[in-house]
Amino acid sequence: MKIKVKQAEATGGIAKPQGCTNHKLRQLMRRVARHYDAELGKVGLKGTQYSLLSCVVKLGPIRAVDIAAVLQVSTSTLSRNLRPLVDSGLLAILPGEDARSRLVTATPAGQARRAEAQRNWRAAQEQLNTILGHERVMALHALIDEAMDLLCPVPGEFDD
Repeated sequence: MKIKVKQAEATGGIAKPQGCTNHKLRQLMRRVARHYDAELGKVGLKGTQYSLLSCVVKLGPIRAVDIAAVLQVSTSTLSRNLRPLVDSGLLAILPGEDARSRLVTATPAGQARRAEAQRNWRAAQEQLNTILGHERVMALHALIDEAMDLLCPVPGEFDD
């Protein structure tokens, strides 16, 4: 507490952020991801795979470019994340409306795995809510939403 008071005094009574925001956010994200991965790993998925599988189950059949837009990732990142789910038979790539387009869909095994994983995701979410407290999680969500609105996407951010 003394450090914060000294920092505020040194800046004319206004406390300024200390440290690298990017580094702090990455540290938090790694801890949160490990938390979810531990639960989802019980059904053979990583958090990123669960998010992708859930997106396809909810919205599919869907074009890969549309998945990338929804998940706000580049198409190359999406391709890397799709491959293990396709190889394991949880997702399938089908012909699209024309010869160049493809649609991603969840297989029956993918739908079943997503339903099973959803219970583990819920357990991870409830554990996090308990650890951090519901009010803190709601405040964190509000802060993230506000920051996302203020940090509008950079043009070409998710392009390859």
